Amino acid sequence: MKHKQILMARYGLLGLGAALTVIGLLRQEQLEVLQKAVRICLECIGIG
Repeated sequence: MKHKQILMARYGLLGLGAALTVIGLLRQEQLEVLQKAVRICLECIGIG
């Protein structure tokens, strides 16, 4: 019984992660993350 619960928890967390990834992509949050990464990189090399 315990093995089945662990397996269900794993699949539940996998599904939750996939759902949150899809929501983030639909909200186009990857573009904001990319912009922040570019700003940080440019500041590190002294251009920004």
